[in-house]
Amino acid sequence: MKQTKDDYDKFHRKPMQVHNAQKLLSSYGKPGPTEKIPLQEGHGRFLAEEVQAPHPFPRFRRSGMDGYAIRSEDTTQCSSDNMIWLDVIDEIPCGYVSEKTIISGTAARIMTGAEVPEGADAVVMLEMTELREHEGRTQMGLKRMIEAGKNITPVGFEVKEGEVLLRTGRQIQAGEISVLASFGVHQVTVYQKPRIAIFSTGSELLTLDEPLQPGKIRNSNTYMLASQVRVAGGEPFILEAVMDDLPLAKAKVEQALQEYDAVVTSGGVSVGDYDIMGDFARSDSVEMLYNKIAMRPGSVTTAAVKDGKLLFALSGNPGACFVGFELFVRPFILQSVGSGKPYLTEWTAVLDQDYTKVNAFTRYVRGRIEVRDGILYAIPAKVDESSVMVTIKDSDCLIVIPPAKSVTPAGDKVKVLLLKGNTL
Repeated sequence: MKQTKDDYDKFHRKPMQVHNAQKLLSSYGKPGPTEKIPLQEGHGRFLAEEVQAPHPFPRFRRSGMDGYAIRSEDTTQCSSDNMIWLDVIDEIPCGYVSEKTIISGTAARIMTGAEVPEGADAVVMLEMTELREHEGRTQMGLKRMIEAGKNITPVGFEVKEGEVLLRTGRQIQAGEISVLASFGVHQVTVYQKPRIAIFSTGSELLTLDEPLQPGKIRNSNTYMLASQVRVAGGEPFILEAVMDDLPLAKAKVEQALQEYDAVVTSGGVSVGDYDIMGDFARSDSVEMLYNKIAMRPGSVTTAAVKDGKLLFALSGNPGACFVGFELFVRPFILQSVGSGKPYLTEWTAVLDQDYTKVNAFTRYVRGRIEVRDGILYAIPAKVDESSVMVTIKDSDCLIVIPPAKSVTPAGDKVKVLLLKGNTL
């Protein structure tokens, strides 16, 4: 449910629950245009069309090991006391197709992965055999009965012709690339990456190469956001930072909304005299979606829409900016590239230590997870203030602490949202 004009007041904002904001934004996160790209450029992209097997796999009867291709009926009388000898009539390496047919009393040396010759219905492993020269012929000896089909992979054992290999929305990673390459799929149709404009607001911001000045800070949020956009599957475009000037910010945002698929800003949303992005989002130029979220950090996170394109106005505090992106911008980008799982993966863990902050809103606490004796523990960062950026690099999850009027004790079960890059 969108907020009404009565909810927009700078000093009396009506907070929206996180899941309601996510649901509201999801109506704008639709898969965009598609493009065809070479398979080798497909890693991390999402398929925009179903891929079916153009042929069975394997396409031929394949040997499962190095050994000899034989007729199983020749081994029915084999035993440790009764060795049989078969004439070796061919040698079949991988990639070679034998022109000879295995008949009773014959065998062919064969390598792992090679095509089993006509007439053979089993492969006996090399270690079970003996060799000899007899009357000018090479012979293979065997003391054990081999059943039909032994060590032969039949045609279509893994995939039948016409079977669905990968469905629309599947992310292409190493396993998917292996499958597609095996079937000669050298081009894939994927959803285009949404073009995301990024800029920060604030007269206190310095560029990365500027020397430090009194009262100034370097513009780190922009580069953090660009990295998050790339991980989510978007294409970031870093724009010049905007000073605390509403007309200038308004002009730059409106131009960016015309040229890009979405705009993400950092800063200028707090309640104060320099609430630049907040004032813009409340203006008649755009349609406000929300201007406060029932969460910490980043309650002043704001979103608006113009001509169907989203503006995400995130907190200028790095911790709050990071969390706001993961909860709201990341799902939008993933929905735009066709992902069916746009939200952070949710697990349950045991809180490792007391969480002492009192919460009016749900807190999304940076932390890490650790497995001990088969139990998953959530360990909050030692310093988790919204203005702190150093702990972002050490966090692999967000620990969800519900509203509480007292300490949340160690041992409580809590939800954790896994951040990209978690290796558990």
